[in-house]
Amino acid sequence: FQGEPHQRATIAAGEQFVIGQTMFHVVEARMDSTPLKSRPLEELTFTRQQLEHVTFGDADRRIEVLSRLPEVIANARDPRERDDRLAGLILAGVRGADGVAVVELSESGKVRLGAWERRLETAGAFQHSQRLVQDALLRGHGTVLHAWGSSDDNISDYTQIAEVDWAFCTPLAPLGKSRLGLYVTGRIGSPTGQFAAGGRQSQLQADIKFVELVAEFVGSAVQLGKLEGNVAVLRQFLSPPLVSALERASADGELDPSLLEPRECPVTVLFCDLRGFSQRAEEAAHDLSGLLERVSAALAVMTRHITDCGGVTGDFLGDATLGFWGWPFASEESPLNACRAALAIRREFVALQADKSHPLCDFEIGIGIANGRAMAGKIGTRERMTLTVFGPVVNLASRLEGLTRQLHVPILLDEATADIVRDRLAASEGRTRRLAQILPYGMERPLMVSELLPSDDEFPDLTSTHLQRYEEGLAAFVRGDWEDAYRCLHDMPSSDRAQDFLMLRMTQSNRTAPTGWDGIVRMPGK
Repeated sequence: FQGEPHQRATIAAGEQFVIGQTMFHVVEARMDSTPLKSRPLEELTFTRQQLEHVTFGDADRRIEVLSRLPEVIANARDPRERDDRLAGLILAGVRGADGVAVVELSESGKVRLGAWERRLETAGAFQHSQRLVQDALLRGHGTVLHAWGSSDDNISDYTQIAEVDWAFCTPLAPLGKSRLGLYVTGRIGSPTGQFAAGGRQSQLQADIKFVELVAEFVGSAVQLGKLEGNVAVLRQFLSPPLVSALERASADGELDPSLLEPRECPVTVLFCDLRGFSQRAEEAAHDLSGLLERVSAALAVMTRHITDCGGVTGDFLGDATLGFWGWPFASEESPLNACRAALAIRREFVALQADKSHPLCDFEIGIGIANGRAMAGKIGTRERMTLTVFGPVVNLASRLEGLTRQLHVPILLDEATADIVRDRLAASEGRTRRLAQILPYGMERPLMVSELLPSDDEFPDLTSTHLQRYEEGLAAFVRGDWEDAYRCLHDMPSSDRAQDFLMLRMTQSNRTAPTGWDGIVRMPGK
């Protein structure tokens, strides 16, 4: 090649090379198509019912070819390689075919020729009829066959494809907004007028039935692959019941896009953060990869319990994770399931802290849960999709998580969620107590903040009597009777850090409510 010996070389169209005494010229194969005005002399449409009773004269060979289909599909690295192999397979199964191609019809009606193969490499350009492709794929109900005349001057009024007397196109599977088809061409060897009555028609019917079988198998595999690919992405974010529900709603092989589109709906949002992460990052500057592994393991605990309780995992925000309920399917259980997830996360981290040899033993968590309306759904590009939720309720859940540090409790609820839990969550699952009326920094409306606790049996350190006594103290604190509030809170066990929040404020004011006291604790910062 180029006057030099080569073991391998890249040769472009228009160049030449020599092997022995033979010179080879590389030319670019053309992929032509007939004009849209091309009309066949004969057109036949074959439905599955019409082909049902067609028999194969060479059934053994056809079955042997079909048996290779699963391997062709499974071993293909990408759709292009799959289509290349598919064209060769169909050529082996349809002996009368000169060429096979995979064609695509776009939403705008433009025909694109994909992978193709001709039986004779010297046969020249692969030519296809745009009209035939459009007829077959727009109808989508069966194979369409066009027959053109041979090179006969008497039929010169018709535009025919050179060297091709017949072609048929079999619809495959939709590809988004495009349609796919299998295009097969061949030659009759007799005038077109004798086609319908000739024996060649019965042979072509058998060929068409064979290609229909291939198309049905490949179409199902393509659709299943697309569905599995979409579901695999969704499994990262959705609980198994939600994935199953989406699969049931997608019987046609396509996930219903409307189910994932962003929309405003009532949701319950859970925001879970690792406490003290910044300090640990500084301490572990020499082993950041090890810290990353530990943080990833902690995030995995959070997301597992979110999805186990029917939630959707949204974004990871550094060392925090976001979960939400109420989308894509509304449920009255959303607030309760969010609380169940929070209690499960707390339970596992408490168990990990008890095992001093565990990598996560020194991690603590803070969780904020809020209920309200928000926009929820998928966001991103076709290549990279994520599911998220945004709106004031998300900000509130984040602010509640931040308040867990200042109130010294693991889980905080907004008033809407706490009311639902008090009414509907069994005491054997969890309990609540009102902690304080707070105006978070930067917010205009105060809110009653409540703590979510495990059941009495799981967390006997705080009994129902303790919780009642605390709420009596809170009521006295709000109305300005700080002496009574102090006495109530003084009865709490020393292990209860939540009392410190109110006790500190009363102690700083000598147990006397300030002038103009309205019962609201205004936070000086986030």
